[in-house]
Amino acid sequence: MLQFTRLENTAMSYSGQCQCGAIRAAVAGEPVAVRQCWCRQCQQVAGGAATNNAIFATEAVTMTGTPATHSYTAASGNVLTHSFCAACGTPVMAQTNARPQFRTFRLGFLAPGHGLSPQAAIWTSEAPPWAAIDPALERFEAQPPPPQGKP
Repeated sequence: MLQFTRLENTAMSYSGQCQCGAIRAAVAGEPVAVRQCWCRQCQQVAGGAATNNAIFATEAVTMTGTPATHSYTAASGNVLTHSFCAACGTPVMAQTNARPQFRTFRLGFLAPGHGLSPQAAIWTSEAPPWAAIDPALERFEAQPPPPQGKP
């Protein structure tokens, strides 16, 4: 059973854990962006749909446990590393070599009640024809620019 807790007494904090509890994370700070990704690799990670992700500053993240990883060269040309729990398979986060100052956590990994929702849909050119992308979201057919005001 999933067990998540939001960090208490901190207005801008998030926490989460995998299904078995072997991987846990705490994040102090707000995300620099929250995006939905429709690239083919994210569709594979998400079982056919998009991944929904919150991008946080690396320095704000504390993790316990050692996730398994898989790296590959993405369509953007960057090396992308997906982290997941080796014991239960829960997707945890991703990181690109182009932006090591960020960690991209899967919204499903974060504690319920986090209140985050995608503000943009990226790699929409790779979305399947049946994809239901919220028309209110900003859209990028491929790699978006870095988050506003951030390196």
